Order: sequence, then C-alpha cells, then structure tokens
Amino acid sequence: MAEIRVQGLRKEFGALVALDDVSFSFPESRVTCLLGPSGCGKTTLMRIIAGLERATRGDVYFGGQRVTHLPPRKRNIGMVFQYPVVYRGISVAENIELPLKSEKLSKAERTARVAEVVEILGLGDHVAKDITQLDNGTRQKVAVARAVARQPRIILFDEPITNVDANAKLQLKRAFKELTRRLEQTIIYVTHDQTEAMTLADQIALMQDGRIVQCDAPRELYNHPSDVFGGWFLGNPGMVFVDGTLSANGSGTVVTAPLFPAPVPTAGGASDEPATAVTVGIRPEHIRVATGDAPGAVAADLLRKSITVGRQYLLSLRVGDVAFKAKVTPQVGESLPARGAVWVTLPPERVTLFAPNGNRVDATLTQPR
Repeated sequence: MAEIRVQGLRKEFGALVALDDVSFSFPESRVTCLLGPSGCGKTTLMRIIAGLERATRGDVYFGGQRVTHLPPRKRNIGMVFQYPVVYRGISVAENIELPLKSEKLSKAERTARVAEVVEILGLGDHVAKDITQLDNGTRQKVAVARAVARQPRIILFDEPITNVDANAKLQLKRAFKELTRRLEQTIIYVTHDQTEAMTLADQIALMQDGRIVQCDAPRELYNHPSDVFGGWFLGNPGMVFVDGTLSANGSGTVVTAPLFPAPVPTAGGASDEPATAVTVGIRPEHIRVATGDAPGAVAADLLRKSITVGRQYLLSLRVGDVAFKAKVTPQVGESLPARGAVWVTLPPERVTLFAPNGNRVDATLTQPR
C-alpha cells in the first residue's frame, strides 16, 4: 500500500486557477473523500494524481516515489469513473478476469481474485451473464470489481454512483462500504454528495476554489467546521447564521445576538476591542423549538412546517427581522402548530462563532449563570 502526497500543486487553465498550491497527504490504507461543489478542483486534483492531467507546478508522490511525470499505466492505480467502463460480449466473470491475464497470474490465482470481489460486491447471481443483460448500477459494480481485483496500491473513484438510479445508489453505497472495510488499498473518492462522503470516508477533504480548506473525520468536519463555508456546505440545510457581537463586560467576554435573550458568556476568545463583529452559527437540528417558554428561549413566529427525510420536520421561523430554519424530531414537529407563536432556544454548547473573515473563533459559549 502507499501514502499519496501532493506538494505545491497548481493547475492553471488559461486565466482559471483550478488548483491553488495544494499540499496534502492521503494516508495509506484509508478512504479519503474529496468533497466540494462543482468547479472546486476535486476532479482536477484526482486526475493529476492519476497522471491523466499534468500540473502547472508541483509534485505527486506515492510513498517515497516521485511519480509526477509517470504515465497512468506506470503508477499502479485502479480507476472507476462516472460511467461504467465494461467490455460487451463477454460475461461478468470474464470482464473482471480480463486485466488479470496481463499480470502473469496463474488460472487458480485469477479465479480466486474474481471470486473474492464477486462475493464482496454481491455479484454472485450475475457472474455468467453478459454485460448487456445488466442494469447500469450492476455494470458499475463490475467496473469496481475489475479495478479492485488487480490489487493496485491505489484506487481512485470519480463520482462513481452519480449516474445510477436511487435504488442502485443505495446498493452501491453498501457495496463500497463493505469493500473499503475488507480491503486495505489507499482510496480517493471524489464526490459532490455529502451523504456519500459521510457514509464512506475515513476522512473528508473539503475543497473550495482550488484549495483544501479542512480535512477531518466526517463527524468532526460536520460538528466543528473551520470556517463559514464548511458550515454552509455541509448539512441539509446548512448552518443557520446570524450576526452578533463579541464584547467584554465586568464578568468576562460575552456574545450578543438576536436569537439570544441576553448576552451569553464565552470561555476563551476574549478581545481587547470593546466589541467585535462575529457570526453565530448553529446546525438546524440543534435548535430547540417548543410551545412553552424555557430558560434561554426567545419568542419566535413559526411560518411553516413540512415533513422531510426520516419524518423529521423542517421549520421556517422568524425572530424579528431574522428568518431561519430548524429541524426537529417527528414527536416535536407533531406537537407544534402549523403556524403561530413558539419559543426557540440555541444551546450554547452547540453554537460556533466565526470571525468577519469567515474563520472559526477559538471561543466556546457557556451556560449563563
């Protein structure tokens, strides 16, 4: 297996900077998802690692080997693309075995490798079928099986389940999860779908404008975004943001914001300035909504509620001029009126503060005494 390391990668397409001096390490035998919106540079980064694209500047290393100028065939990688690359006119088993024949393996070894990936990916009922008899999702499984059976050091997945139907997506996610659990290849998985990334990754490298802005385990990235972009991009919907101020008073540093009934004290993040602008961020599912008053609650208008994934309720709310969303459990959602007055609480321990430049502030809100 091999760690992948990129150093100072820059890629320019004319005036467009697709990668902006990226230096990063993909750990050996782990799954790293490159996640971000369209045009952020994730596919360009993967193609440079694969050798399909030449960087304007910078280097790529597999382990201690510099591979910057090696063609793809000499990098010992497997690749799976958005559309399944399969050979028509032969069976599933023959599709998987075909690239193994050029590696001087015995028939017994080829058969064993095919059997292993067929079992992992649940292709047992299809091994004798011609590729033309399969749906698109099953063909993609075959493409994955062929890449894995070669046992390359590195496998690159470029949005492999984008172009299959919803049922096939679910089956492929389960198959990929089992695959990555049982094998030890270094895997880079490119996607714009955060559900895929959260499900499959050991770590997520979040990209924006040609840079990796944060890399963490999925839950850490979700719960503790390093900037406003991470808070906004992750989640459905993303974080709720409101303007606030960070200031000092007689007892320490406090945050004042429209969704707090009174200034909330912080631990750390004190400023010498009389008042500093901050953005207060919280995940919609962490906002508490009730029909009765409670400590730390503010009065709000419930404008609309609707049922979403998992029978959770998505609420549209307003406090003064501030409109925002909250997500609550089925039990809470059913207890609320369709419209009308409610009470909203932002638990201090769930709140993240961001500076005017968008970066997270090193300060933790605490319960008012």
